[in-house]
Amino acid sequence: QVACVDVVEAYVERIKEVNPLINAVVKDRFEEALQEARQVDKLLSEGPGDDSLEEKFPLLGVPITVKEAFSLYGMPNSSGLVNRRNVIATSDATVVSRLKQAGAIPLGVTNCSELCMWYESSNRVYGRTNNPYDLQRIVGGSSGGEGSVLAAACSVVGVGSDIGGSIRMPAFFNGVFGHKPTTGVVPNDGQFPNAHGVRTSYLCTGPMCRYAEDLEPVLRVMAGPGVSKLKLNEKVSLEKIKFHCMDHDGGSIFVSPVDKEILQAQKKVVEHLESDLGVRVQHVAIHKMKYSFQIWSAMMSSEDSEGQEAQRFTDLLGDHGKPVWPLWELMKWLVGMSSHTLPAIALGLTEKLVNLNLSGKAKLVSMGKSLQEEVEALLGPDGVLLYPSHPTIAPKHHSPICMPFNFAYTAIFNVLGLPVTQCPLGLGSEGLPLGIQLVAASYNDHLTLAVARYLEKAFGGWVLPGEV
Repeated sequence: QVACVDVVEAYVERIKEVNPLINAVVKDRFEEALQEARQVDKLLSEGPGDDSLEEKFPLLGVPITVKEAFSLYGMPNSSGLVNRRNVIATSDATVVSRLKQAGAIPLGVTNCSELCMWYESSNRVYGRTNNPYDLQRIVGGSSGGEGSVLAAACSVVGVGSDIGGSIRMPAFFNGVFGHKPTTGVVPNDGQFPNAHGVRTSYLCTGPMCRYAEDLEPVLRVMAGPGVSKLKLNEKVSLEKIKFHCMDHDGGSIFVSPVDKEILQAQKKVVEHLESDLGVRVQHVAIHKMKYSFQIWSAMMSSEDSEGQEAQRFTDLLGDHGKPVWPLWELMKWLVGMSSHTLPAIALGLTEKLVNLNLSGKAKLVSMGKSLQEEVEALLGPDGVLLYPSHPTIAPKHHSPICMPFNFAYTAIFNVLGLPVTQCPLGLGSEGLPLGIQLVAASYNDHLTLAVARYLEKAFGGWVLPGEV
């Protein structure tokens, strides 16, 4: 219906218009994108008039953005680390390559937190990204630039990664859809930092989109041959899904209580499911969820089956140089001399503390394994759990440092390896996005994606910032 060049030009203009406010796209490739759009138009004018092009290039001409932590040929790949600011990718990450081969056109790369290990996307290379609904609010992390750029209608599809909620928190705070697939299906290669040891089972790469219906086709392309494990061709009958609901984690001492407005939004979802589908939503209390933060921390720092230790964050901060001494960096930070962000320094300090109590850590790892069995058994082949995305709506800049463990609401599902779709539920009283996590048992991604499409119709999905 429209020329690819016109579509790409419209998105380029939109980025130029709003990026000075949100600072989400940190490096663009507009010239190359327009050149690729012209090639798409040429292909369409010369190509066969049947469906063969659609089969070969399912995302032909679709403008996308990519988290800067992923390699995109010719673009920076620093992950917000000052001593990597001159690193330029010489190849594409596997998922980026697959999206390009499917016809997608990358417009540029987007901001993340330093080394992708914090839930505010701010670093000493690119500065801070702002929430399009309120510039004084955070975008989440670490795929925060993607959340912001999608919410601001500057892109159609985003490439994100998630080891503690890095797709789902930005999707929640910015009112878009995000999907953390079942562990081990979508390849993680070509991102920095990549997971090593036991963390390879927790890191997931997945799609972020404004519209629920876009998650599945993008996930198919990202997963490549592994897609068959995800049962995406199975038809889902929503009336036959066994819905479970949990309002909060049970009251962890490390995590803020869940906002009333988030609880209210979840209650409306339950009421809608029951009245519209005629299902009964079962309220559950999974006791071990109260220890989500401790379980995630212990499992993230545990050894893998071959005894290989998890990579230390302080070594990553040094990036093949001298290891970083967090206490010394804190002294430097206090006088404005450190090239690292305060959350990164704080993480380096807490990392040392986690490894002091080894017997306590072993107990928590074992608790995590039994929690996984419990949740898998509860959900089974046809269950979906409704669970808050975060205890609060998008907080103001810098405030996460006062509530550093609130990401536990998303992080627990990384160590459990379960598929989760983050679904927006309109805006709250302050004009900020509300949302919910939809969780299923391993390889039942098709269930959460189907429920997300259903809830988008019922609750309106993404809302253009400034529209209300």
